[in-house]
This record gives sequence, structure tokens and C-alpha cells, in this order.
Amino acid sequence: MNQPLAYVHPQAKIASTVVIEPFVTIDKNVEIGEGTWIGPNVTIMEGARIGKNNKIFPGAVISAVPQDLKFDGEDSIVRIGNNNIIREFVTINRGTKANMETTIGDNNLLMAYVHIAHDCIVGNNCILANVATLAGHITVEDYAIIGGMVAIHQFVNIGAHSMISGGSLVRKDIPPFVKAAREPVSYVGINSIGLRRRGFTSEKINEIQAIYRILFQQKNNVSQAVEIIEAEMPASPERDEVISFITNSRRGVMKGYTKNS
Repeated sequence: MNQPLAYVHPQAKIASTVVIEPFVTIDKNVEIGEGTWIGPNVTIMEGARIGKNNKIFPGAVISAVPQDLKFDGEDSIVRIGNNNIIREFVTINRGTKANMETTIGDNNLLMAYVHIAHDCIVGNNCILANVATLAGHITVEDYAIIGGMVAIHQFVNIGAHSMISGGSLVRKDIPPFVKAAREPVSYVGINSIGLRRRGFTSEKINEIQAIYRILFQQKNNVSQAVEIIEAEMPASPERDEVISFITNSRRGVMKGYTKNS
């Protein structure tokens, strides 16, 4: 439904069931799927690929050019999946020639004033609370929860099922299944409540806890911890996911458990 007070470029590809509220601007080279709602004063710029049944709230700006001085006008995109809630004044920037796209998966909640910079990848079922800020080239894996006013350094990876405390400054990778807090951001336990809510058994949660006890609560360096985990912990998808995440970390993982001084 095209609102007469909105501007939709004639070359934009908009499904017939998309609702467009007043004062929306939709540029050329934009595609929007069935059932999506575009709230008032939303701006969707060139290069947006938006799937089905999304809700985009007033003031959001989707697919603006990157805030990267190396950007040279390349034909990059923002790709957004299905069933996402994108709240007021969220900004999601296009990719650069590094990856050519910024990607948001399905079933995510991006609360007000979230910023997702160029070439980021956000998986499925993630929650980014108010004013969470992602610099360029960040990967956020499925079911991650990022608290309000969290600032994440470029090229950092956030593991699946992890939870980051509000106000954290994240300079290192956050492995899967954990809670991260304090300054500098550190391990404060596993995300046991979130894991239970998603159907992980007590046995599986205990297994994950044992893995991180070796990594973060014993006096092992990272390479020693990985060797011990491989030798002593039975093979499982969760064990292998943790090992893979740590061994492939480019920035290194966050600090282990430390007591407050």
C-alpha cells in the first residue's frame, strides 16, 4: 500500500502487501518483500534488499553509504532477512569492496538507535539493545544478546548464545555460550539461563561450563587450554564450536574470570 505522502522511486521493487506510511523515502535499486511494514519517516537508500514480514520503525535509515573514507562508490548492498523488528532511528550501512554487503538474518530485534556499520554480519534470533554500536566487519552469531550502549571494535566476532552486559567496550572476541561484563570486558560465567530457554539440557550446560573452566578459570594460556579441552572433553558440537571459535580468532578472545579489586 503506497502512501501518497511517501516517495517511492519508480525502479524500486516493492511487494504488493508492503505497507508504506507517510514521509517514507525509498530510493532506486531497492527490493522489499511481502508483509513488511515501513513506518513514518523511514529512509531506505539504494542497495537495500529487505525480506518478508519485517517491521521498520520511524526514523530508521537503511542502506546509507558506509562511514568509511575508503569507500569509493562501489555497488554494495544491505541484505535483511525476514521477521526482523528494526526500531526507531536504527542505522544500517551498506558494505564496502571488502565484502560488498552488510547482512542481517532473520528474527532479530534491533532496538532504538542501534548502529550496524559496513560489512557486518548479524545472524538469526539476535537482540541488540538500545544504542548498541557495531563498527565495521563485525560478525554476531545466532542468538547473541548485546546490551544497551555496548560499543564493539571493528573485526570482532561475537559467538552464538553469548550475552554482553550493557555499557561494555568490546575489543576482543566473545566466545559462544558465555556472559561478558566488567572493564576490560571479561568472562563472568556461561549464559545458562539463555541456554535453558533454548532447550539445552543440564548435562550439556555442565559440559559447556567445564570447557570454560579450563579456558578461563584455570591457569592455562589459550593454546594450553585448547589442548586440554581436546584431550579431556568428549567430542561434541558445542566443544568443537568453542575450539573452532578460539583457534580462528583474529583479535584474540576476551580475558578470563577476574575478581573485582
